[in-house]
Amino acid sequence: MFYRPAEGHGLPHNPFNAIVSPRPIGWIATRGTMGDNLAPYSFFNAVAYVPPQVIFASTGSKHSLANIRETGVFAVNIVAEAALVAMNETSAAVPAGVDEFARAGIEKTECTTIGCPRVANAPATLECRLVQVIPLLGRDNWLVHGEVTGVHLRDDCIVAGRFDVTRFNPVGRLGYRDYSVVRDVVELARPGEE
Repeated sequence: MFYRPAEGHGLPHNPFNAIVSPRPIGWIATRGTMGDNLAPYSFFNAVAYVPPQVIFASTGSKHSLANIRETGVFAVNIVAEAALVAMNETSAAVPAGVDEFARAGIEKTECTTIGCPRVANAPATLECRLVQVIPLLGRDNWLVHGEVTGVHLRDDCIVAGRFDVTRFNPVGRLGYRDYSVVRDVVELARPGEE
C-alpha cells in the first residue's frame, strides 16, 4: 500500500500514529492561574545532551500549552507500567481548572528548580524551562522546546550507578489505543567502544 497523506489513506483509522512506535510518553505537568494540570504527550523526546533539552508537540492549544506560555516552565514525568491506567485517565478532555492529579488519584509534589508540580512517584522527572514554542504546519500544531534545569530519579531505579528502566518498565505509545511496556532490554556496544 502507498498513500499520499494529503489525499487520505482509505483505512478506517489513520496508520501514521502507529508507524513511528513505540514513542516515549512525556507526562507533562504544569501550573497556571487556573491551577495544576497533568497530561500525556506521545510526540515527545529528548533532543540534546549539553545542555539537556526536550521537545513535545501539542495538537491543539491545550491547557498544558496555555500554562507553559503563562509561566515558562513545565515538568516531564516518565510513565511507569504501574501508572499506565492513571496516565490514560489524565488524557481526558476536562474543563480548564480541573486538577488532573486529583482527578486521577495521583500524588503530586513540588519541583525544585521551577514553580511547578510533578508526579511524586514517577521513576524520573525532568524540570524544564521553556526555550521556545514553535508553530508547526497545519492548524493549531505546536512544538514546545525546553531546557532541563533539574532531574529527579527515584532511588530504587538507580542500580550499580545506572538508571535502570527494568526497575519500573516504561510505557510507550504504539498508536490507536495501543501501548507497549518495556520489559526486555538488549545491551549493545557501538562499534569501536569497549
